[in-house]
Amino acid sequence: MSGREAPACPVCRGLDVRHFGRIEEKSYWRCEACLATFLDPVARLSAEAEKQVYLEHENDPHDPGYRRFLSKLADPLCTRLPEAAEILDYGCGPGPALADLLREAGHLVRLYDPFFHADESSLEPGYDAVTCTEVVEHFHDPAREFAYLGGLLRPGGWLAIMTCFQTEDARFANWHYRRDPTHVVFYREETLKLLAERHGWCCEIPGKDVALMQVP
Repeated sequence: MSGREAPACPVCRGLDVRHFGRIEEKSYWRCEACLATFLDPVARLSAEAEKQVYLEHENDPHDPGYRRFLSKLADPLCTRLPEAAEILDYGCGPGPALADLLREAGHLVRLYDPFFHADESSLEPGYDAVTCTEVVEHFHDPAREFAYLGGLLRPGGWLAIMTCFQTEDARFANWHYRRDPTHVVFYREETLKLLAERHGWCCEIPGKDVALMQVP
């Protein structure tokens, strides 16, 4: 690393960060406090380049396989919500399939995405749940984003996250999740549990790659 100083962890702001490895001319760092692994900030895409990658994704809201994939979060979340809950689908993308699933379950869903649904009026506090499916791995400043999203919830509200938890270190270089150039932060279960603890939230892991955090 030519003596370069390690960046602070973008997830927990920790300074106990070590160089994890260099892959395809990109450096990755590991936070020893929260166990997050993250791309060196200098290697992140521009906003325009990031959007172009998103436009290449094929996430059809009507695809049964994609709906089953999203149900890994939707099903356990719905069992914890009141009837006709108010939900924000944050980072919904161009085809908000999750919103369709939640509306079919009788809930009221609003959308926000900085590239595809940039409706600032959706970002008013008072939600029973905020969902982030395949979103948090894109955050450049997760510490700020998590605090902000928690502030949009009512007492007792849920922050529902789905992201592919980190693979084994030996497989990281070839891991499909790492190869997506828009993915800049990778979490473990322990990472999300630590975040929840620091915010005073409860954290449940109802299934692989899903975390449900509840504001007291």
